[in-house]
Amino acid sequence: MVGKMQRARTVMAEHLAIAEKLSWYCAVLMALILVMSLCQEEQRERDYFVKQSRKWKEEVMKKACDEIYVVKEGETLHTISEKCGDPFIVEENPHIHDPDDVFPGLVIKITPFKNS
Repeated sequence: MVGKMQRARTVMAEHLAIAEKLSWYCAVLMALILVMSLCQEEQRERDYFVKQSRKWKEEVMKKACDEIYVVKEGETLHTISEKCGDPFIVEENPHIHDPDDVFPGLVIKITPFKNS
């Protein structure tokens, strides 16, 4: 009888050790799933913001320019003329002596050309 009880305790201890290992693996698996779902959520947010920024950029490009325009990095008079619809930027801005000497921060007057 004592042998049976000892054997039962041993079997219970083995089962308990297996259950503890199994619960540890389940906890690790759940943590991994949680981390992966957070990464997917971040990717969805990133995709959303990329789409929104493209949409906003398209809207800004379609929008008519203000009468006073500040040159941005990488812009030329040609790109500003196309963007704003003003083919006479140099003529309207006597402070521009050299059309190739355009720099970020330069303030220019824009008068969009209207076809009527």
